[in-house]
Amino acid sequence: MTSSQPLSRDALKAQAKRLRKALEAEGNFVSHSEALELLARQMGYRDWNTLSAAAGNRPDTPLAVGGRVSGHYLGQAFQADIIGLQSIAGGAGGWRVSLALDEAVDVVKFDSFSAFRQRINGTIGRDGRSVAHTSDGTPHLQLSLR
Repeated sequence: MTSSQPLSRDALKAQAKRLRKALEAEGNFVSHSEALELLARQMGYRDWNTLSAAAGNRPDTPLAVGGRVSGHYLGQAFQADIIGLQSIAGGAGGWRVSLALDEAVDVVKFDSFSAFRQRINGTIGRDGRSVAHTSDGTPHLQLSLR
């Protein structure tokens, strides 16, 4: 069994639904219950019932791997896919996120130099803002959470 806490049941079911659709697109047809079982095994659990019990009745988190987000990184607007997500203190402390941006952003503010990034990592609180900030007090990373 895995040591990190899983997402909420609703988020897990939505992830299984996305898995089922992705498999169908490749010609592999599975039922929703089979997708739930596959997801459980992929996450290191024996079966769906074990994963569901581990998830408990926690409220849904606004973030999930594979989800879409928008926000600002170093003052520049972006849209991105969440490619990595780690809960800090069960989500109460926020998350460590890895994002694949749709378009690269310039992380340097000098006219004579540029450095573009399309993948970024950051730690955000429950409000979607990073603790780390620029010299003017603007958070490095700000996500628009629902």
